[in-house]
Amino acid sequence: MNSSLNAARRARELAEMPGLVVDVLVVGLGATGAGVALDAASRGLSVAAIDAHDLAFGTSRWSSKMIHGGLRYLARGQVGVAYESAVERGLLLGRIAPHLVRAQPYLLPLVPEVSRRQAALVMTGYRLGDGLRAAARTPRSLLPGPCRISSGRARALAPPLGPAGLRGALLSWDGRLLDDARLVLAVARTAAAHGARVLTRCRALEVSGDGALVRDELTGETLTVRARAVINAAGVWAAGLHPGLRMRPSRGTHLVLRPGTLPGLVAGLHVPIPGESDRFALVLPQADGRVLVGLTDEPVDGPVPDVPQAPEEDVVLLLSVLNSVLEEPVRREEVAGAHAGLRPLLDGEGRTADLSRRHALLTTRDGMVTVVGGKLTTYRRMAEDAVDLAVSSGRITAGPSRTAALPLVGAIPPGGRGGGHDDGHVGERGGGDGRRGPGRPGRAGASAAGRHGGVADRLVERYGGEAGAVRALMEREPRLAEAGPTGVTGAELVWAVRHEGALDVDDLLDRRTRIGLIPADREAALPMARAALADPLPTGPAET
Repeated sequence: MNSSLNAARRARELAEMPGLVVDVLVVGLGATGAGVALDAASRGLSVAAIDAHDLAFGTSRWSSKMIHGGLRYLARGQVGVAYESAVERGLLLGRIAPHLVRAQPYLLPLVPEVSRRQAALVMTGYRLGDGLRAAARTPRSLLPGPCRISSGRARALAPPLGPAGLRGALLSWDGRLLDDARLVLAVARTAAAHGARVLTRCRALEVSGDGALVRDELTGETLTVRARAVINAAGVWAAGLHPGLRMRPSRGTHLVLRPGTLPGLVAGLHVPIPGESDRFALVLPQADGRVLVGLTDEPVDGPVPDVPQAPEEDVVLLLSVLNSVLEEPVRREEVAGAHAGLRPLLDGEGRTADLSRRHALLTTRDGMVTVVGGKLTTYRRMAEDAVDLAVSSGRITAGPSRTAALPLVGAIPPGGRGGGHDDGHVGERGGGDGRRGPGRPGRAGASAAGRHGGVADRLVERYGGEAGAVRALMEREPRLAEAGPTGVTGAELVWAVRHEGALDVDDLLDRRTRIGLIPADREAALPMARAALADPLPTGPAET
């Protein structure tokens, strides 16, 4: 079946729902919910997946964009969680989404605040993490090993680092997403290609073990969706559908620095947070020149907002941590935007920063399955476990999960990007321990610094195997080749309307692209977004 999502498909499939009983109804279309829809549909089950808002509307689009091997969990003795993360990272890098997930180098600057003992402990952790990589069977060609580098090499990879007292850096590698919302989109579209009905702007008013009362948020009409099994994957809103479920969300804030604020930054940075032995702020350069800085971990009490706000105290804290390792401090006016996401944590004792990130599965008396907790890296495993539990209830029959071997829409092999640029002299010496980055991870570092070869390379980074179709759209309609803020073209916005389920300007600017992370860019792009929404859907053969 075609993977394209658009308003016409939504209307058609929504109109079919009253006469159907689907095998699985999924509530929530973040990474986990989209993953559940794909897992169930790829097993041959009939699926309807709904969300009150849009794909990746909640926590999934506010992540640190890390696909990580669970080093922090390893440090806390949570070996199972760490190993699970390492396995899922390897699958995403090598098979499931190699067009969206890349290897990224990170530096831990050895500034005076990092003692030699602490540096030794961190390097031990990095090497244990590399052992997890090996146990997960992720080849070094995809993810190099750690090493220590000189201060001169550290400043070559991260020129903004301050030279005073810098005695080198610890270099490590991990997975990173170019865009977390696009991962969710790719999962949802792959589910649609397997027959899942992916229905955004459909709010679950009442949910039980055999279906839900749903309101179409575009028309206000209500309908009953009947299902043999129901899986609640609503993230931080899951407790509103599952009686007795207690959650304790925590807020993670990121800053968005203007392009050019940290010039020449190739590697990401891990910056020690004062007073914390195993927590670091993350500095992650983006392909468009912006830089993300995060991440806080603060408890959130009271009702869960649709869009959390980043308070000024978080901005001040993150700037303070960042500036502790820079030669020239970043000023408040260089922060172009800030955003916050809420982690869907189960309630527990102690600080939210110390609560387990292991996912949990719960079942209501009438059989509804709820999946909560976890993290973006392990969305696929969470989805597999949730569908397994639904199958074990006896309400539906299906074989084992197929998603570990199932590439997402747009996936291309790691070596299939047209040769890749090897800027990867990331370490000090040649060898197989990450001391000289191989071609593919070197390309990831170059992309993070914005050193790509124009529109064509940028399209491959965002669309993978579909980049040619997006480029062809520009060639057929030259007006769509014009670029707006951050280099996004009109063709990409029209593609999002025709094939990626974008229904309004918020979908286009805040999730299909990330123009909206900087309010001024968002305002400038509004005319282009409105024009894309007014563009008619094609009536001929599908562009894909």
